[in-house]
Amino acid sequence: MQFLSKLAIPDSILSSDVWNTLVANRDKIQLIVATVSATLTALKIYELYDNDQLTIKSLKEKSFRLMVRLPYLKEIAAKQLAEVDDTISHQIRKIFDNYSYITNLPLNGLNSDNIVSKLEEYAEIGKIDWRRGRASGTVYCDANTNLTELMVRVYEKTAYTNPLHPDVFPGINKMEAEIVRIVCNLFNGDSESCGTLTCGGTESIILAVKASRDYGRQTKGISRAEIVAPVTAHAAFQKAAQLLNMKIRFIAVEPDSYKVNLKAMKRAISGNTVMLVGSACNYPHGIIDDIEEIAKLGLKYSIPVHVDCCLGGFLVPFMRSAGFPIPAVDFSVAGVTSISADTHKYGYAPKGSSVVMYAHKKYRKHQFSVQTDWPGGIYATPTLAGSRCGANIANCWATLLHFGFEGYVESTKKIMRTQRYLKAEMSKLDGVYIMGDPNMSVIAIKSDRFNIFRLSDRMSELGWSLNPLQYPSAVHICLTLMHAQTGVADAFLADLKTVIQECLDSPTETGDGLGVIYGMAQTLPDRSLVTDIASHYIDGIYTTWTKDQ
Repeated sequence: MQFLSKLAIPDSILSSDVWNTLVANRDKIQLIVATVSATLTALKIYELYDNDQLTIKSLKEKSFRLMVRLPYLKEIAAKQLAEVDDTISHQIRKIFDNYSYITNLPLNGLNSDNIVSKLEEYAEIGKIDWRRGRASGTVYCDANTNLTELMVRVYEKTAYTNPLHPDVFPGINKMEAEIVRIVCNLFNGDSESCGTLTCGGTESIILAVKASRDYGRQTKGISRAEIVAPVTAHAAFQKAAQLLNMKIRFIAVEPDSYKVNLKAMKRAISGNTVMLVGSACNYPHGIIDDIEEIAKLGLKYSIPVHVDCCLGGFLVPFMRSAGFPIPAVDFSVAGVTSISADTHKYGYAPKGSSVVMYAHKKYRKHQFSVQTDWPGGIYATPTLAGSRCGANIANCWATLLHFGFEGYVESTKKIMRTQRYLKAEMSKLDGVYIMGDPNMSVIAIKSDRFNIFRLSDRMSELGWSLNPLQYPSAVHICLTLMHAQTGVADAFLADLKTVIQECLDSPTETGDGLGVIYGMAQTLPDRSLVTDIASHYIDGIYTTWTKDQ
């Protein structure tokens, strides 16, 4: 067997004399039990090997998992996890210490003024002043414009519409079709290009993965579909693989450029590969993968290529006109078959809307879900959801018309001028290093002289919300129109310089915020424990207890 040959078992072990000696004087039942046990063990080992799970990393994880089950170590691990839980809960809940929760319906409904008053109270709970550009990403448009007023007017007229009923709300379906065509044209799609509106980038990616899986199943008979993607590809690809029972092969990035290693990507391609992935730009470092070379691999091996433009989607089409040219990453590149682009980021539409596009309808049809035998009738939906909020579609449509091409070019100029300024100034700072050469809206920094998560925690204390990264430890800022406001970039630089100096003066300190938890999580061999920690975080968000309870 090919598997046995790869294990390099000596011929002497496989000889008949050895096996005759082993089975001599054995009871038949013993032989049967031993044979079945050995077969099942071999099948399990083969399964792990075939799924790329039989690795040093996986063995470390399994060994660690067995060790922490020992009574003494189990008690220590439980105690440490409880401490982590307390830290996370404290960090999340402390902001609500002076507030009570509504946990039961009021006996009688509140009037509008009371509800709005309560809403205003909730709106002021947060300590990050995102309106003044203190949050990385998060809110992408300038909230001080008349766009919000337009959104309110549009929502008022479309709040209860639903594209699931095209006979009742045909205008909403027309708006969605127009959004898709506008965005396809921005990404140089021809008349065959198509797509749908989704609730966000994650759904766009899941649908693109589903379409590729089912396309591979139909055209090539692939039953064990695989995705080949950079390690920096968005986590939504992992979610898609989990939901769709697929395998994902992660490819390392080049150590200096942080672009996907193309040679490694080529080696990872197999007869089960149904999608190759590139980012433009990736979320962690703001780096654009070499889409043209990835697309060449797609053409060579007849594999669909997806370009994830979820983050940079409404910068990409306007970069050249804004004076910041980037390599081609759209349908003008032969071999690109699908693209995801979020309209609710740099498209400035309210959350959540995104567009998933395809080069041809032959791909998109595999995204659809059609139930033909349901007693309720033939049930066909283009996306994961059945009913969708028509107001989200209408607001996205209105936002595109509000900005127009030149409006997006102007906003791209503002963001990219800010990015270039900050990148130039941050490259001069002692103690931190910019990761790669980001040419879009994200700047990531790391340090080999102090704990970078302490920097993140201290910046948070000063009112800045940054995003922690791992493998390697780093933080990034995702720039938006909010950061392009006068004085924001300089204020950020001033606080960043102060914090960097603090970290350099006491490089061994780790801090006590969520950053230290994030750092610790990277050192745990058993990633299921990290899942537990993340679950504690999510649990904390949903908790309605107060400190007095």
